[in-house]
Parts: sequence; structure tokens; C-alpha cells
Amino acid sequence: MLIKKEFFKKIILGDSEQKEIFKNLLAIYRDRELFKTACSFGAIVFRIGSSNSIVSNKLIRGVEMKKTARLVALMAILLIATSCYAEIIPFDSDRWDISGDGAETVTYKGKASVFLPAGGMAVLEGADFLNGSIEYDVALPNKRGFMGAMWRMQDKQNFEKFYMRPHQSGNPDANQYTPVYNGVSGWQLYYGKDFSVPFTYTFDEWIHVKIVVSGENAEIYINDNKKPALGVTLKREIKSGAVGVEVGGSEAFKLAGAHFANFNYSPLEKTALTSTPTSKSAAEGTVMQWNVSNAFGEKGLKDAISLSSADMENLTWTLLQSEDTGVTNFAEIRNKSKKANTVFAKIVVHSEIDQVKRFDFGFSDRVKVFVNKRLLFSANDTYRTRDYRFLGTMGYYESLYLSLQKGDNEILLAVSESFGGWGVQAKFQDMDKIQLQ
Repeated sequence: MLIKKEFFKKIILGDSEQKEIFKNLLAIYRDRELFKTACSFGAIVFRIGSSNSIVSNKLIRGVEMKKTARLVALMAILLIATSCYAEIIPFDSDRWDISGDGAETVTYKGKASVFLPAGGMAVLEGADFLNGSIEYDVALPNKRGFMGAMWRMQDKQNFEKFYMRPHQSGNPDANQYTPVYNGVSGWQLYYGKDFSVPFTYTFDEWIHVKIVVSGENAEIYINDNKKPALGVTLKREIKSGAVGVEVGGSEAFKLAGAHFANFNYSPLEKTALTSTPTSKSAAEGTVMQWNVSNAFGEKGLKDAISLSSADMENLTWTLLQSEDTGVTNFAEIRNKSKKANTVFAKIVVHSEIDQVKRFDFGFSDRVKVFVNKRLLFSANDTYRTRDYRFLGTMGYYESLYLSLQKGDNEILLAVSESFGGWGVQAKFQDMDKIQLQ
């Protein structure tokens, strides 16, 4: 083994001098150009794989070392200790599974790249990524589009995703993190400063992106390898998977494609993040689990003002836990199709007396609320249904004053999805003399 175990042992135990060296290592790693240069230097000077320790603690600590030699020594440690030197994987390699009508490998702005149209995807076959870093360059057109990267891919319908919106350059939603479950991107459920950040893009020029993933968190760097633009709490299960790049949407909606270049990734057991996003807990009274039915066609409820036993008899139910924030994403457990785009989300409220309770809720995209089998409320928050600026994002935008009977009260929300996020959230103003069964 090239590096003596005592070096890392002293870091863990608190040797201040060793901590300073380790701090310098991390700083060098985050500087992409310096890292690449030093890696090349280190590969020439040191005989990787030797049975003797080439770099000793004494040499590392020695003040007599020249700056260049010290840099080479530090980088040799970094290479061996973390194996984080990532090779660029050209898009003309047979390791890529590239799809999309019109996708092609081309030279663009001096770089070997792949062009992906809207709906196009490039997945690196054989990659097994859990934690570490992903880097790539992307050239954005000054047009509406959704261009980004995927990681921890279980298949082409399930993964974590970060993408850019060039048409929103400079705006709070210039980009987006979202989980994708069963092909449903959840941006309407996950929006705001916890999932996107204002950024002004340069168009038709290369932009460098680095995504650093560690457990349930990730940091996204845009044209700056030292300070993350965005830190997010990931939503999907922590499970290794493939990596790749994608352009969302479809050309049928006149969405633009993009060029990608210099893709590389570095799997690491543990990755240091500059900070950890603050966890958020749901308010008291929030519904934290729902019984969710199988998916069925929305048309079956078109004229329904009440529910009969026949309406309910063929349904099967699954208990789905809400996220810590109270958001419940139906796509986690249900596949949406054109013929089956609706589920019932059910809770039973036991009331000690006859009373009225305020019930705040949000949904995506459409809802019908039934209380004790009778229709009480219906609404449509589908994207652009109100005006061209209406996004259909989910929040506590609706309130109902429920007339609860003494005993058990069944509340059913029939929630239908088009695209952008299939979910619900709900809370009671207070829990006085009521319990959720």
C-alpha cells in the first residue's frame, strides 16, 4: 500500500497538521483544471503500485519541499486514497445507449459531443453509481427546453434528475432537481428555493456542471467548482444505478435539444459536501400517510356526485407514507397511463363530537373531494389551465370546512394526473377531538 495508514489515522484522531494537508487536498480536488494538471504530473513522478511507501509522512510534512513537489505528492495521495481521477467517456463510445430521433455525435464549439433532441437520452451502460461526482459540459440554446443529467438510474423510468431551463435564465426556476418515479417527473411537487436556484446562462457556449452526491443529499455546481449553486435533499431511495444525460419533453411541443460533452463520473464510498440542506418537518395536523387505490380512468368519475359500493368494489389499496414535509407522491407506487391516470387517496377521521374542521390541502393536477361518499369539492390545477403563466405547482392553496359527524368520517380525494407531478398534501388546522385512523 502506497500511503501509510498512520497518515489517515492521524487525520481521524485530530492531528492539526494532517488536517491542514487534507484540507488542501480537497481544495485541489475542487479546482478542476488544477486537479487535471496535478494528476498528470503525479502519474509521471510516482510508480503507482509499488510495494513500498513512496510518500512518507515525513516527506509530506517537510517544510523543505518545493511547492511543485509538494503539489505532486499531495495529488498522488489523492489519486490513490480516493481513486477519484475520472476519465472522460466520449459519446461515440459503445458504452453509451443513445436514444432520440435525430440524436448524433458531432463536433460542436471545438468539442466532441452528442446532440440530444427533446425526448433524447444517453445512458452509460455498466455504470454503478451510488455516491461521488458527475461532471459534464452542456451548450444551451436560447430556446425553451429541459437539459440535464440523471443518476442512480434503476431504469429509464426511475432516477434522480437535475436539469436546466434556458428559457427561464435569470429566474428563480432557471433549473430544477426532481425525482422521477415510473416516468413521472415531479417538478410541480418539488419547486422553490429548495429545488432550484436563479442562474443566468450564456447561450451556445459550453457551461460546466458538476453534481456531487452523498447519501440523501447532493450539491450542484454550475461554472464554479468551488461553490455549489444549489444543495438539495434527494427524494428517492438511496440505491446505486446508472448515470446519463437527457433532454426532457418532446419536439412535438417545440422544445429544443442540446449538446453535451466531456462527461465523466467518479464513484466514491463517501463524499464530502460543503453543507447539508436543513431538513423540514411537517406541521402538526399534517396527514402523514394515505391509503392509495389502484389507478383507474378519470372519466369514470366525470359526472359522479356520490360514490356507490359498486364504484369501490374493484379497488385495491396500498398504504403510502408521506415525505417528512407532508408531500405524498403517488408515482412512487403507481404507474400512470392514458387509460389509468387517477387514484383515490383515503383517510378516515374519527371525531369525538359533531363539529366543523378546517382542512387545508394541495394537489396535482385535478381533484374531486368526497366526504362520506358525497362530492364536496372539485378543482383543476393543470399546467396553463388558468393562463399561460400558470404552472400548477402544489401547495396549501385550498381550504375546506368539513362537517364531521360523531364517529368515523371517510375522506376520499380522487387525484388525476396529466404531467409534472402526481400527488397530494393535506393538514387539519387543529386536532382537537379528532384522530386519524
